[in-house]
Amino acid sequence: MDFTASERSSGDPVRPSSAKIVVAGGLGAGKSTLIRSVCDIGPLRTEAVITMASAGPEGPGRAALQESASAVVDFGRVTLEESLVLYLFGIPGQDRFRSIRDDVVHGSIAAVVLADPLRPADSSSSVEHFERCGIPFVVALNSFDGQGRFDTDQARAALRIRPDVPVVPTDARRRDAVKELLVRAIEHALERRHSPPEGPAHAASH
Repeated sequence: MDFTASERSSGDPVRPSSAKIVVAGGLGAGKSTLIRSVCDIGPLRTEAVITMASAGPEGPGRAALQESASAVVDFGRVTLEESLVLYLFGIPGQDRFRSIRDDVVHGSIAAVVLADPLRPADSSSSVEHFERCGIPFVVALNSFDGQGRFDTDQARAALRIRPDVPVVPTDARRRDAVKELLVRAIEHALERRHSPPEGPAHAASH
């Protein structure tokens, strides 16, 4: 999707630009709530069923044991300042859905890693995924009603991310807070475009 300023002659209506942002995070971090709270239209939810071979040993001539798992992908659309349309895709954070995440992430300009302030490390898989993909991301601490065990510095340490990756407190239930978060994600993507980082965002563990 294009992420450029609209060109128009005098008197012509503004033609919105569009961009794709993905939202990921640990189980129960609030991804669906975030998309539902900010989108202009009713969000869509789709389930993708994947079949995985069992991890158990197999004897000669035995067919692989199979198990099914469903991954929910959320989709929503939000218009910012009448000139930019964002398409939001909420993706599962578990590693077993990596193939689905790879497909959905393709073409996105930025990502939001939503983290539970009580369990920020649960979102480390999403941090690592966006790092591997080379997609700029911000970390959002879904702190609501004043609840939260980790502050931004503690969450940064728990996720082992570099100082230039923004960590932003937010409330996934509030439309205004989510809009501010999305704007910050876009700003960070533009900053990364003009000044690529040196080294990985995910710091080595000690």
